Amino acid sequence: MATMSGRTAPFQSVRQALRLLETVAGCPDGLAEDELARRSGLPPQALPQLLRMLCHDGYLRRQTDGGYAAGQTLLALGSAEDRRQTRQARLQAALDALRDSIGAAIYLARYTDGELIVTHTSDTPDIPPVNEWVDFRSAAHATAIGKCLLGQLDDDGRRDHLARHRAARLTSRTITDQRTLLSSLDRQPATMPVLDLQEYAVGTLCAAVPLTAGASVACLALSLPVGQAHRLRRAAEALNRQAAPALLTLVV
Repeated sequence: MATMSGRTAPFQSVRQALRLLETVAGCPDGLAEDELARRSGLPPQALPQLLRMLCHDGYLRRQTDGGYAAGQTLLALGSAEDRRQTRQARLQAALDALRDSIGAAIYLARYTDGELIVTHTSDTPDIPPVNEWVDFRSAAHATAIGKCLLGQLDDDGRRDHLARHRAARLTSRTITDQRTLLSSLDRQPATMPVLDLQEYAVGTLCAAVPLTAGASVACLALSLPVGQAHRLRRAAEALNRQAAPALLTLVV
């Protein structure tokens, strides 16, 4: 009997670990250790060693309040939709961290199938986003986001976009002449943030930096009210410095 018990002990540990994972997987917000023991039906004395092992291997993660939630290894075993949601949550958390660090609304945009698409934003009531009074897709010529994305296209791609989206005058600062716009895109240094100084909307300043990898065309941008114009250069430099290393692997 002792021999049989010795042989089955490893399998018992596996069953207990799986029971823990099943319990945590059903509670996205995580569970405290005592609650884990109650819901899983496992003896409390068995949990510490199992939890250490599962956290070490990434199946669980220890939360700041001492509870336990699903870790990246466990999440990666989920469905394609689960993996997509996990990736989106990580991306949004990265954008939120940039927003708080820089103190400006943050935008992630792509140029896909000939159109500008803002895929993610990060803002708060105290750090509001730009009022999109004209669809961003039709205002690439006047926004930092749009000019940053157009700047990553070749000349044919830029001309094709401008032929489909005529450059309308949105403020007195908007560049509407195609030759002037194309020339400014050609002169834009690749390592410098692209700026929008009230070209899209009176009272709003924006900056954007490219996120490129292979054929992907994307950018990160920020916006500030004109009353904070003194912060624009430093904020744009911070975006340029912090954004690409933190987000490149998440957005491409």
